[in-house]
Amino acid sequence: MFGPLESLLNRGIRGSTDATRRCRELAGRSFRIELDGLNLGLTLVSRGDHVSLSRTDTADACLSGSPGALARLAASGDEGLLRSRAVRISGDPLVAKDFRDLIDIAAPDFEEELARLVGDVTARQAGNLLRGLGSWGRDAADRLSRTVAEYLQEESRDLPARAEVEAFLDRVDRLAEDVARAEARLRRLEQVR
Repeated sequence: MFGPLESLLNRGIRGSTDATRRCRELAGRSFRIELDGLNLGLTLVSRGDHVSLSRTDTADACLSGSPGALARLAASGDEGLLRSRAVRISGDPLVAKDFRDLIDIAAPDFEEELARLVGDVTARQAGNLLRGLGSWGRDAADRLSRTVAEYLQEESRDLPARAEVEAFLDRVDRLAEDVARAEARLRRLEQVR
């Protein structure tokens, strides 16, 4: 089942001296990608000069998240997804980083692979179409999130506006400073007694 993907990755590894070196350094190590909620996963195992793909559940490092979050991470490289916990890394983070670097170097150029099947012109047009769809999707998602945020803040008043939140936080800070000053005064008064 994983044969074509494995072949593409290994062709990329053989085509790059940097990828070959990294694959050798990872010999015997493994990295798993898991899709939350679908009970699906894929494990990459470095065999020294190539990688093999399997469904093994155990790995030295694991990257997990929803299919959407993992797709956003793959498309944009946005590591903010890791900070937000939409995507999680468990196990050895250095192994995860090394496999990420290996995949970045050895990842196939899908437009080039498609060109082998249908020709350069058709592959270029398909690539342009996919890039355009991706750009449209990101733009649509951005506009939708801004519209929903505006509705929740301005129309339904379910969420406070940024200015309201900032004003509230300023008042909280002032109150905390006032309490700290009052505590200091109380301590001085107790020392005087």
